[in-house]
Amino acid sequence: MPSRFRRKVRKLRGSRTYGWGRVAQHRGSGQRGGFGKAGGHKHKWSKTVVEDIDYFGKKGFRPHRIISQPKTINLDEMPKILKGVGKKGESAEKNVKINVTDFGYEKVLGRGKIDKPIIVEAPSFSKTAKEKIEAARGKAIVIQD
Repeated sequence: MPSRFRRKVRKLRGSRTYGWGRVAQHRGSGQRGGFGKAGGHKHKWSKTVVEDIDYFGKKGFRPHRIISQPKTINLDEMPKILKGVGKKGESAEKNVKINVTDFGYEKVLGRGKIDKPIIVEAPSFSKTAKEKIEAARGKAIVIQD
């Protein structure tokens, strides 16, 4: 008998599954263990170790710039601070001086209205906050930390 007829394929002609059990068991990606690099950290780990050793893990130093946001206070929150600042017997028309850094704030923003003339000291002001304070006959003084 010629050797070409001794092959497994030749012997299994007409058997439909050619020795692979259920139909389509030897056909799809399940036979390969998934598509592409699937299973590289699981069932194909030995292949990863041999062929692609640097695929997993972090390499090098990647510094990230930390952007800190200043702690802010709006003009509509100023009355809360004003309650504790004014002394008894002081006239309402006299300018009250507030340093927002004493309360832990770094910037004054312009949301809200202000009707009393107050002197506000802060490291920075928004443009609208400065305009509204000065429109109420107050002063916005920029201080350096």
